[in-house]
Amino acid sequence: MRIGIDCRLPTYRMGGISQYVLNLMPALAELDAHNDYFVFHSRKEQRSLLPAVAERWQRRNLWTPPHHKFERWSLAAELAPYGLDILHSPDFIPPQSGAARRVITIHDLTFVFYPELLTDESRRYYLDQIQWAVDTADVIAVDSFATRIDVIENLAVDPRKVTPIHLAANPLYSRHVDQAQVRATLQRYGLSRGFLLSVGTLEPRKNLPLLVRIYARLRREKGVRDPLVLVGRKGWLYEDLFRTIEELDLAHAVIHIDTVSDEELLHLYHSAGVLMTPSLYEGFGLPALEAQHCGCPAVVSDRGSLPEIVGESGLIVDLDDEDAWVETAAQLKQDVDFRKNAIAIGRKQAANFSWAQTAKQTLALYLGRPDSRAAGQVDSPARDGV
Repeated sequence: MRIGIDCRLPTYRMGGISQYVLNLMPALAELDAHNDYFVFHSRKEQRSLLPAVAERWQRRNLWTPPHHKFERWSLAAELAPYGLDILHSPDFIPPQSGAARRVITIHDLTFVFYPELLTDESRRYYLDQIQWAVDTADVIAVDSFATRIDVIENLAVDPRKVTPIHLAANPLYSRHVDQAQVRATLQRYGLSRGFLLSVGTLEPRKNLPLLVRIYARLRREKGVRDPLVLVGRKGWLYEDLFRTIEELDLAHAVIHIDTVSDEELLHLYHSAGVLMTPSLYEGFGLPALEAQHCGCPAVVSDRGSLPEIVGESGLIVDLDDEDAWVETAAQLKQDVDFRKNAIAIGRKQAANFSWAQTAKQTLALYLGRPDSRAAGQVDSPARDGV
């Protein structure tokens, strides 16, 4: 079978979707020695994004950039000569043609639930594409049971067409950590252990102005003096975040780190006192899983897939209950036993997710034999309101 994977996005943006495809491919290469894979790079990409173990994997370059307004048609024309049996589009938008079967992955429906949180250009692009994409795709993978329900209920998709497949943390986070390197990273950014951490693109969906207000109360009411560290590039409509920081006179205490390497992020997770994720909506919530892997307690909102990812015993807080956010974070900082228990529960939950399992379920989807348990590790949870 000839399987194509669209890997153009990492050339333009190293966000969650790029991490998804770059972690999925090595796991598929380890698992599948029978099919031929074509990894479609942007022609601008100077790196090889092929897995290290890749005997039956080949690079092919494409001219069409991702998110181009004529992408459906130009990409179809470029793919036609390859005679693909399967094309996997990890960024959910398949070409008009170009493969016998088209598999797409939908990571979340932020643009459906919160269109006001996008720029006008992004909102028009995604809303114009999504219904066509789900109608055209032969198979739809989603990152969580919560997102599966969202897709079925809001886009009128046949449930038999949608399969949840959980993601996993970067395998890097399972490695031994060199404490000298951790100290070097902390020194580089002027940090000491115990800071509050947020990881993700600075965009309205992450609800970071609320996090800053919670942090202000922790300083004022609980005596917290560790800084709040925001790791993530500036995305869009982030001005309200920095306005809130200024209004609360916290410019000296909130540290923004635009870009870090995977190794540096690993060191920050191992050094943080708590990861705070008060998102309005997440299709998966990878930073929470990464933090748990590294022994950093994750406090998350009760929205989207986050309760599903951190598990029933996780630190899940009502998004609208600011007092509960303050008390939970303070308890993690001040109660040693509570913190130890949260770390142990988090590590146990994180161990339920692996890229080997993700690859196994994805390959089954390619072959038309989806796992009846779908996401595999956990049963479908009760639906949380979004």
